[in-house]
Amino acid sequence: MTFSQIILKWYAENKRELPWRNTRDPYKIWLSEIMLQQTRVAQGLPYYEKFVSAFPTVHDLAKASEERVLKLWQGLGYYSRARNMHATAKMVVGSYNGKFPSTYKELIKLKGVGDYTASAIASISFDEPQPVVDGNVYRVLARYFGVELAINSSEGIKHFKALARELMNEDEIRDYNQGIMEFGAMQCAPKKPYCLHCPLNEGCIALQKNLVNELPKKLKKTKVKIKHFNYLVFLDGKKNTILEQRTGRGIWQNLYQFPLIESEGQVTSEVIEHGISESFDAIEVGKPYEYNQKPIVHKLSHQHLYTTFWIVRTDGLLDDGLAWENLEKFPVPVLIADFIKSFKF
Repeated sequence: MTFSQIILKWYAENKRELPWRNTRDPYKIWLSEIMLQQTRVAQGLPYYEKFVSAFPTVHDLAKASEERVLKLWQGLGYYSRARNMHATAKMVVGSYNGKFPSTYKELIKLKGVGDYTASAIASISFDEPQPVVDGNVYRVLARYFGVELAINSSEGIKHFKALARELMNEDEIRDYNQGIMEFGAMQCAPKKPYCLHCPLNEGCIALQKNLVNELPKKLKKTKVKIKHFNYLVFLDGKKNTILEQRTGRGIWQNLYQFPLIESEGQVTSEVIEHGISESFDAIEVGKPYEYNQKPIVHKLSHQHLYTTFWIVRTDGLLDDGLAWENLEKFPVPVLIADFIKSFKF
């Protein structure tokens, strides 16, 4: 059997039952593909189900407020995906009369849709013979063919795309593309792949040369930045607090947070008092104290946030204060959501 025939046979026997596998609706295929970028299926599945329930059609998603979209996305990370998804829904409704483009050439023009996503939608929804190359596919191809080019280098990206195109089964492109991605996720897994019972093991160069754990190769990532976040959790006598919306193009754009003081390292309560007096001089407060004496380390792809929540109490009432029980209505980073759940008055 050829490479593609082996993949198709394996897929027919081993595929997981997932909701987006039972449809050709490009809206639902697109939702699943956006959500599963840099996200495991087990984590993404409940979010997919929430979004399909809340927004059954692209029209429903386009009409929704960004705040509601971000709230439903809360905890999935990489929030630019949600903002791009919302923008694309509006674009599909406004420019394409609510119907997704049916070709790779048109799909890739949509916001947040790159080569992989356009290829996936075109092939799975419309049977267009386009090869998909995601992390799982890179791993399968790199190991089987013993390719040592870095998968995140321009040379590597071109090579693997050409190789994927050469191998794809055009007549059964929908199942083949889903099959090779599933094969990479379940059989040729990142750690502890099932090489002994792999239907491709006889021709796998990485297995023959003992390179399974070394492939695929990646260029080194950029250095991780360390940041120190100090959140000011104001509390008045009626259990009101203050939330602010993040602006700019940094992390967590348009999500809500407690007032923030960034610092070079851990700081004392005197430094926090000084920051409060500069930005909130109209509020008379007691001495701020740390809710967590040891910083909570929140790891993102390019930065690690060392976070301290400072409790700042006031006897007066906060102007425009927000009732604590209403905080759950606002989209916030999971770091803050976890604090809100754990905080006891």
